[in-house]
Order: sequence, then structure tokens, then C-alpha cells
Amino acid sequence: MPYQPKESVKLYYTIGEVAGIYGVNTSLIRYYEQEFDIIKPHKNKKGNRLFTQKDLESFNTIFSLIRDSGFTLAETREAISKGNLAGNQVRKNDPNEEVVRRLNHVRKLLEEMNQKLNGHQ
Repeated sequence: MPYQPKESVKLYYTIGEVAGIYGVNTSLIRYYEQEFDIIKPHKNKKGNRLFTQKDLESFNTIFSLIRDSGFTLAETREAISKGNLAGNQVRKNDPNEEVVRRLNHVRKLLEEMNQKLNGHQ
């Protein structure tokens, strides 16, 4: 049986590699680092940021909430601080749900009024 080397897992990723993984500019990576306490890259003697696998998972959570779920930065910060991120399955409330709920309430009121008016004729 031929020798097959194990898949190597990097300990650290440069900011360019992280930006490449997510298809964004390095400036966005630096911005998110400032905005979210969960991203804490190590810095080498030159001051270059070195991100761990945990940092990548944090970026994944942030990008998922902002891009996939439509959260704002404030909503993302709140979701992360509350820790209610069960497998990154947090979803932003659909604004249409509230509209539908209110319209159904108005419909019910109108139907009740119609019954009262028809009953008194």
C-alpha cells in the first residue's frame, strides 16, 4: 500500500489567505477584526496578522449572518454576544411576517364588522 501523507492543516493563515477564502478585500478583514471581539489574530514580529482556525470559524459566522441572513453589523454583534448561534442557523425575522400578521388581524376585524352590519339590517 503506497504511503499517503495526511492532509496538512495550517496553524496560521495570512490576511491575504483569509481574504481569498471569503473573496473579499483585506480591508474588510481588518474592519471586521475591529468590529468583532471574537476575532483575535496573532501578530508576528513584523506586525503581520496571523489568523487561526478559530478566527476563520468566527469569520464564517460573521459572513453567514451578514451575507446569508441579512443581518446588520449591530444585529450580528448582538447575535454573537447572546451566543444564540446554534450551528450558524440564526435567521433574521422576515419583515413580511409582521405585515402578514397585521393584515390578517385587519381582515378579521373587517369580517367581524361585516357580520355585525349584516346582522343589524
